Amino acid sequence: MNSIDYSMTFEQLAEPRPLIAKHYYSGFSRAHDTYNALSAASDGKIYYLLSSDNHEIGGQMFVYDPAIDSTQHLGDLTDICGETHLKAIPQGKSHVRFYERNGKLYFSTHVGYYQLIDGMDRLPEQAPEGYALYPGGHFLSYDLQTGAFEDLALVPNGEGMVSMTMDRDRGHLYGISWPYGNFIHYDTEQKTLNNLGPISHKGEAGTPGSDFRSLCRSLFVDAELGDVYFSVADGDIFTYNPETQILHKLENVDLRLDYFGKYDPTRPGSMCYNWREIFWHPKEQVAYGVHGNSGYLFRFDPRAEKIELVERITSEPSRKSGMFDQFSYGYLGFQLGPDGETIYYLTGGPIYQHGRRIKGEDQIAKGAARGLENLHLITYHLPTHTYKDHGAIFYEDGARPTYVNAIAVGTDGSIYTLARFEHEGTIIQDLVKIPNPFSINRH
Repeated sequence: MNSIDYSMTFEQLAEPRPLIAKHYYSGFSRAHDTYNALSAASDGKIYYLLSSDNHEIGGQMFVYDPAIDSTQHLGDLTDICGETHLKAIPQGKSHVRFYERNGKLYFSTHVGYYQLIDGMDRLPEQAPEGYALYPGGHFLSYDLQTGAFEDLALVPNGEGMVSMTMDRDRGHLYGISWPYGNFIHYDTEQKTLNNLGPISHKGEAGTPGSDFRSLCRSLFVDAELGDVYFSVADGDIFTYNPETQILHKLENVDLRLDYFGKYDPTRPGSMCYNWREIFWHPKEQVAYGVHGNSGYLFRFDPRAEKIELVERITSEPSRKSGMFDQFSYGYLGFQLGPDGETIYYLTGGPIYQHGRRIKGEDQIAKGAARGLENLHLITYHLPTHTYKDHGAIFYEDGARPTYVNAIAVGTDGSIYTLARFEHEGTIIQDLVKIPNPFSINRH
């Protein structure tokens, strides 16, 4: 078990005491790593998906009610999509957050069962015996009042959705398919789907060293103008407007910044120059994003086509080490809090044994942890430019939460994520609750 080492240095003793998180078992014994699929809704509850990497069963949707400290199963993704009878590779997961509009949560589905080819996760070309190939992801909605799901549209060409955002005012869903990286636009009111084609060579279906490109995991919408933005591995930024239905590259700004590092965008194993996660700040009318590998917080004004670095918001131990963290793509647990002023970020922190930093693998060919690390909660208060590392996070038994790539902030300030832990002798991933860091004294 990956547990805390209580033999601390003087420098470590000066840091806050660890935050103690509580993990929940929702009832899905095959739960695998989940990315992004966790959100707080207006009813005060936390909605989340647990992924499956198995061809026999799909991902499962749950809700957690903080008022009664209890989880509830809402449905199987394959069943929700009406595909149980197909006996095909199932809807293994959702790779996106939930977006609330007019009492409904909108999201999309993705494949969870892969073929591992040359160390890379690939869309299966051969289905397991007795199964059909993956039929493609779906756009879905969930009614918060009635509990009814609606299947809105099927993603074309048998691809899943690796990223998605929503223009809540106009009812448009935008996303990027996997593995070929097609830009997809779905209008929830007109019930029309438009495939704008590939955004970045052959995406993650390409050949490393040639037409392979890591695909953007986060898009945002300028809420006032209705323009949507995303990045590509080469560092360019693209925008799309539903009125013109044209994709075009911004000519006066890009993400090829020295501080982000130097990358070969044709190689797998990092997000390259892509931003890792980004959100629109309605008050400032700019976007705030984080670059995955370097951990730099940046401010992006799409109207002025200008990017400014704000601060490196990795953990304090990472900042002191000067090294990248262990997760090869960076971290998706990054969002603006309910106060509209504070950014919350779950990120890595190096582990030291006998005064030396534990070193992971130099290079891997997919999004995964190169080595063991701690989990830290960072907050950044935008009006006062205040960075704070609230310390490492552990379970009550001293074990470390790992493979963390989701975040939601509850109405009481509690932080929610999805992380690995041991349950009845098996490592699974499930819901984790971290106490409000501003309501306790831990020094």
